[in-house]
Order: sequence, then structure tokens, then C-alpha cells
Amino acid sequence: MYLNHYSPRRIGRVFVFLLSIYLLIKKKERLLFFKPLSPDALRENINTLGASFIKLAQVLATRADFFDTPYLDALKSLHDEIPPMPKAHFQKVYRQAFGTHDPFARFEQTPIASASIGEVHEAWLHSGEHVAVKLRRYAIASQVKADIRILTLFNRIFRPLFSHYTKNSIDSLIAEFSDMILKEVSFHQELANLKSFSLVYEKSDVVFPKPYERYCSDDAIVMSFEEGIRFDDKEALAAKQIPFESVMNQLIGFYTEQMLINGYFHADPHPGNLLIREDGRLVLLDFGMVKRISNPARIAIIEMVKSSHEQDFELYISSCKRLGVITYEAPQDQMTELAQRMFEIFNDDSLDATSMQELAFGVMASMRDFPFKLPQEAIYIMRASAIIEGLGTVYVPNFNGVKDILPLLQKNIPRALGADNGVLELLKDEIPSLPLTYKQIKTGIQKISEDELRVHLSERQLEWLTNRIEEVWRGVKVTALLFLGAFFLLLLGSEYKEAAIALFAIASLRLLYR
Repeated sequence: MYLNHYSPRRIGRVFVFLLSIYLLIKKKERLLFFKPLSPDALRENINTLGASFIKLAQVLATRADFFDTPYLDALKSLHDEIPPMPKAHFQKVYRQAFGTHDPFARFEQTPIASASIGEVHEAWLHSGEHVAVKLRRYAIASQVKADIRILTLFNRIFRPLFSHYTKNSIDSLIAEFSDMILKEVSFHQELANLKSFSLVYEKSDVVFPKPYERYCSDDAIVMSFEEGIRFDDKEALAAKQIPFESVMNQLIGFYTEQMLINGYFHADPHPGNLLIREDGRLVLLDFGMVKRISNPARIAIIEMVKSSHEQDFELYISSCKRLGVITYEAPQDQMTELAQRMFEIFNDDSLDATSMQELAFGVMASMRDFPFKLPQEAIYIMRASAIIEGLGTVYVPNFNGVKDILPLLQKNIPRALGADNGVLELLKDEIPSLPLTYKQIKTGIQKISEDELRVHLSERQLEWLTNRIEEVWRGVKVTALLFLGAFFLLLLGSEYKEAAIALFAIASLRLLYR
């Protein structure tokens, strides 16, 4: 059903896009007669393919471990801004969303913002409230599902051509991207994100739109119209005498709380989604891209920051492994090199924003052949962090994201780990749980004495063990086949004796030196 959205030319464009991506990641100049697209041709191809592929490209633009600078620059230049819907499409969506009971006394048909998933219109309810109406583009949900189907199909076709680590990275990237964009085209999901975010961060002093739920559907979200100055409008902020330092501190503080303390963050803080009120308060818009970070991943990220600042090698490597940045079979010398380079980034005060970003991307690029990969949780954090750093450089030319954010992260680490109270308060909190803690210790000792202690492995450790078992099993099968081959050659006759001895010797060597 979904392939009805695909013409042969579009299928060809997707094929060329994905095969180019694979070849660029593997640094292959060609595959048979096919060469990867140039940076400009790749950008043009993605623009033609539209919404899904533009959003995928924006995620790929954070992957300096995948692409060289010309391709990263081409991917970064893609913008999720397109012309408004045709009038016929607008009318169909409007009727689907509101039917015959039009709730608006006035509705501006020219959108104030237009992107690949939806467009935003200004309107007034019959009751007088000034509202923003976000309409979902006509047939965008079915188009996105078709895009995911074809991406998944071609990924399965190309997958055998590439290494285990590359396959894992691409597979996880496409799976995570598919999940994210399906949520983004569901306005029911975006409404749920808005309500949840407003509740979790109600004490943050950040302003969120108020939804009018009785008018909302999967085709439209109606919410309060929030006015303010775009975060990157330097002249307007200066005219209103709103100090940039306080605005930036508010943004950094809020994102520190989202990423490290609650593990629940707005993953698309671009300037169009951030407004500043005249009183200096931050307004956050568009909740289509909201991410949760698992608690183990959140703690691993905190420990990475802490260990980098303190140059604690053991803690850094341990946290990288638990996050999945370093695979468990990574050689010690490669882990040492990675840690040393990251410590240099965190502790070089002479770096400005440009050289900081270049150095970080350079480290990632140099690790392409290492057993090193970026889990998708880290990708969305990097993407949000890069956007925030970009906003900082609008006002401060040498704004250094890591250097300026690190003191705030350090300050919040105890709170993020749940130890923000003083010693007396901590003891007071722990006293009620002491009987349970004592019982757990007692049970643990009893299980050890009865040889019933169970060891729980993390997802990353299980992945590594599974891969190792598969690798060993493949080796065992090959060795067994060699022994069997030698045995059958002997059965065939003495003229095959030399070949049988050779096979037996090879099998024995494989067995001894694995």
C-alpha cells in the first residue's frame, strides 16, 4: 500500500541516496560502477526526496565519525522549511480537522511558519482567545510510512556489504529515526508531549503553550499564541535591553535540567522554536521531537562529563562502555587514545567555539576504524547541544559550548545523581529505607552462601557476548567442517592422503591458535 507513493524515479533516488551514504561511511570510492554522490548532488537529491530524508540528513549531519567535512557541511545546509500547502490540500486538512463546526472567529490562511510536517497559522476562537493552529500536511503520515518502508528495504539489501560495526550504527540510526519521525507526524503524540513537558517542568519558569484539547486532533493542534522575540534576533533583544547572558544562562540551565537531571528533553531547540518574552522569560515551542534518556544512559553521560573534567581514565572508559560509545572488545591502546583526546577537548581553555567543534569532529573522524559507535541517545543530545552552541555564537563570537557549560554541569552533578541535599538531609531521607537495605544485604549474603547469586548484564554487555558467541560458533563450524573434510578425503582413497593431512593440519592450527 505504502509503495503507491513511489514512482520508479523516486525509488531510484532513494537507492542512490542510501548507497552513497554507505559508501561514504566506509570510505569506498566506488562499488562496481557506482560512485557516491558529490556533496552538492547529495544535498539536491535529499531536497527532492523531501520531509523524511531532510530530517534524516539533519541527524546524519552530527556524524563526524561517518562523513568528511564537505559532506557534513552539505547536510548541515539542509533546512526544514518549504512553501505552504496548496490551497486544495489546505482545505482538505482543515475539513478533516474541524469538520463543519468551525471554532474560529478569524483564521489567517497564510501560515506564519511552514515546515515539512506541518504549518502554523494565527487564529482567534469565537470566545476571543488568540491561538496558534498547527495543521499537519496533507497525506504526510502515509508518505513518511512509505519512506520508512523503502529505507528499511534498501538497508537490508546493502547491509551484507559492510562491517559489523557499520551495520550496527546504520541499523540503529534508521530504527531510531523511524521511531522519531512516526511520532513527529502524529499530532496526538505531540499534544501528549506538550502536556507532559508542561507538567514535568512547570516550576522551571519556562513558558509553554496552553493546548485547547477539544479542538485538537491528529491533523491539528490548537494552542495559545505565544509572543516573543526569536532567540537569534540580536537587534530586537538589544532594542528591548534584554541581556543575552541571562537568556543564555537560562537556556543552558534548562537544558542541563532536561538532559542530566530528568532525562527528558526537547530535541529540536532551533531558533524558530525558542522565543524570549520582554520580561526575559524563555518560551519553548513545537514538541514533535521530544526524547527520553534511560536512567543508566543518563548516569553514564554524567560520569563521562565528571571523569573528563577530573581526567579519571577508569571512570571515563567504564561510562563510555555502559553508554555504548566504546564496544566491550575495544583494545586498551585505542581506549587510552580516545580518553586522552577527549580530556584535551574538555581541558583546553584556549579553544574558541569554532576550533572546539572542529577538534571534536576531528576526534570522531579519527575513530572511524575503532570499535567505537555513537548510540542514538547520544546523537540527539549532540544535535541539541550543537544547536545551543550555535545560538551562543550569535552573540559571543568565541562562545565555547563545553567550556561555558561545564561549570554548570559540574554544579548540577550531585543533584543529577540524586544527592543534592546536605549530609543530614541525606541521612534523614535514607533512614526510613534502612530496614529494607539491611534485608537486601542479608538476602544477598544468603544467596552467595547458597551459590544462588545471579549476575545481571547490561544491554551493551549482552550485545558483546552475543557477538562473541556467534563469532566463536562460526569458527567452530569452520574447524569442524575442515576435520570432516579431512576424514572424508581419507575414506575416498590413499591418493587424497596429502590433501587430508593438509586439511587436518589447518583445522588443528585453527583450534590451537584461536
